[in-house]
Amino acid sequence: MGAGRPGSVLAVLGVLGVCATRGPGLAAEGKTGGEAEWAEPWDGAVFRPPSALGAVGVARSPGAPRPGREEAVDLPVLLWWSPGLFPHFPGDSERIECARGACVASRDRRVRGDSRTRALLFYGTDFRASEAPLPRLAHQSWALLHEESPLNNFLLSHGPGIRLFNLTSTFSRYSDYPLPLQWLPGIAYLRRAAPPLEERAEWRRRGYAPLLYLQSHCDVPADRDRYVRELMRYIPVDSYGKCLQNRELPAPRLRDTATATTEDPELLAFLSRYKFHLALENAICDDYMTEKLWRPMHLGAVPVYRGSPSVRDWMPNNHSIILIDDFESPQKLAEFIDFLDKNDEEYMKYLAYKQPGGITNQFLLDSLKQREWGVNDPLLPNYLNGFECFVCDHELARLDAEKAHAASPGNIPVPEPYIAQPSHMDCPVPTPGFGSVEEIPENDRFSSSGSIGVHFPLLRVRNRNQGDPAKKRKKSIPGQEVEATCITEMSIMMACWKQNEFRDEACKKEIRDFFDCASRAEAARKMRSIQEDLGELGSLPPRKLNKLLQRFPNKPHLS
Repeated sequence: MGAGRPGSVLAVLGVLGVCATRGPGLAAEGKTGGEAEWAEPWDGAVFRPPSALGAVGVARSPGAPRPGREEAVDLPVLLWWSPGLFPHFPGDSERIECARGACVASRDRRVRGDSRTRALLFYGTDFRASEAPLPRLAHQSWALLHEESPLNNFLLSHGPGIRLFNLTSTFSRYSDYPLPLQWLPGIAYLRRAAPPLEERAEWRRRGYAPLLYLQSHCDVPADRDRYVRELMRYIPVDSYGKCLQNRELPAPRLRDTATATTEDPELLAFLSRYKFHLALENAICDDYMTEKLWRPMHLGAVPVYRGSPSVRDWMPNNHSIILIDDFESPQKLAEFIDFLDKNDEEYMKYLAYKQPGGITNQFLLDSLKQREWGVNDPLLPNYLNGFECFVCDHELARLDAEKAHAASPGNIPVPEPYIAQPSHMDCPVPTPGFGSVEEIPENDRFSSSGSIGVHFPLLRVRNRNQGDPAKKRKKSIPGQEVEATCITEMSIMMACWKQNEFRDEACKKEIRDFFDCASRAEAARKMRSIQEDLGELGSLPPRKLNKLLQRFPNKPHLS
C-alpha cells in the first residue's frame, strides 16, 4: 500500500458498529477442517468504502459480558492520540465491553493526565517522535496500531522506534495483536474460479503480454521498478499506472490510483485477462502481504512475487506462486514464465489450490478460523475495534496485578513492564531491487530521495563492513551508531515530509541536517574502528598498515 492516511485505513476496514454476538460466518465445519464447505457472508465487494454511520450504542467484542452496573467513572480510559482514527461516532468517548470487562475509549486529549487514563493508542502512520506526548506518565502504556510497511513511517522499523511502545498490532505474526492476513477476506476469496485458458489465449493473440505490472507508487524501499525494468529486457510486460508505464488502462476512471487497490468489478475483469501478475510489495518485511499478492490469486492469475520472506508459510499449498528470489537473474525468471505460458498443464498446477481440497496449508486455514476480526464482514468486528479491546483487556489485567501486589507486596512481585520488540516490525534495511549497492551511483533516486535515502547511508556502512571477521565478532551491528545517533533528526525530517506532502524541496534543511548527522556518525565510527584495531593489535602488520594509509593518505603541502 502507498503512503496511508487514517481515512484510507477506515475505508479498508469498512468501519461498522461492533455486533453484539459472533455471527455464523467464519467457517462451516467440514470434512477437511472447514475448508471444503467454507462459506463467506460477504458478497465479493471486499474493500467497499464504509457506510455513513449514525449514533452507536455500547460497543461490545465477541464473547464480551453484558454491561454491568459499573459506573464509567471507575473504568480505565484508552485515549486515541491519533486524532483521525477513532472507531466510535459521533461522540468523543464510548464505553466498550470486552472479554475481561469494560473500558472507556476516548479521543479527548484533556484526559491524558488523568490517573484513570491507562493507555495511549497511536496510529503508526501519524506517529512523529517530535510530536509525542511527553513526559510519559509511569502508569500509562503506549499501544501502536501500524498495519502498514516502513514506507509510511520507517522510524518504527528501527529498534529505538518500536521500543517506544508497550503493545503493538502490526502485520507481523509476532506482534501482540497480529494482522498478517489483513488483506485476505477468507478461503472463498481464493477459491474463485479462474477464467478459461482459451479466453486468455485470445487476449494474447490480440497483443497482450503474458505479464501484468500495475503500479503507481514508484521509488519505494523495495526498489521494485529497478527489477521490473531489467525483467522487461527478456519478456513482454504490460505496465499500467505511473511506474514504467507502456500501456493505458481502458477507461479514465480506472486510471485513478484510488481505484487500483479496490475490488472494482470493471478493473478486476480487465486484470483477469493476464495469466501472470508482477506482485512486488513496497517494502520487504516478514508477514507483510497486501492486495498485490492476494488479488491475483483471487482472479486466478499466478503472482510473480517479491515481498514477505515468510510468504511460503501463508500460501494455500506449496505450488501457488512464483518467487522472484528463487531465480538467479531476471533472465532466468523470464525463461521460466515463458515456459509456463506455453505449457498449459504446467501452468494449471499453480491453480490447483482452487479445486476442492486443494488448500492443504493447515496453518493458513487455522489462522483464518481463529482470528476474531473480519475483512469488511458485517458479522464480525473489524481489527480496529479488536485492537481496542485487546488493549482494554491488557490494562484490566495489569490493574488486577497491581492490586494483587499492593495487597501482598511481600508475596506478589510488582508487574514487569512489557516492551515491544523489533520482531514486531521485522523489516531489514532496504537493498537495491536489482544489482548491488556499489553499482548504484550516489545521485541515484534509490540513494538520494524519500524514505529510501534515509536508509541508504546505513546500507552503505553495512555493506562495506561485510566479510570483515573482526567486525563480525563484535556485538554491535555495523551502522547501528548512525541509526541511534540520528533518530531525532530522522523524526524531524519525517514530520516535515508529512506536513508538506513528502516534497523534498520543502524540507531541504531537515534532510540536510539528517545527512550531516549521518556523515558525522560515520566518520566517528571509522575513527573508533581504527582505534579499536590499534588497541586490539598493539602494532599493525604491513598489509593492514598499508590499507590504513590508503584510506587516509597524507595531503601534500600547498605552496
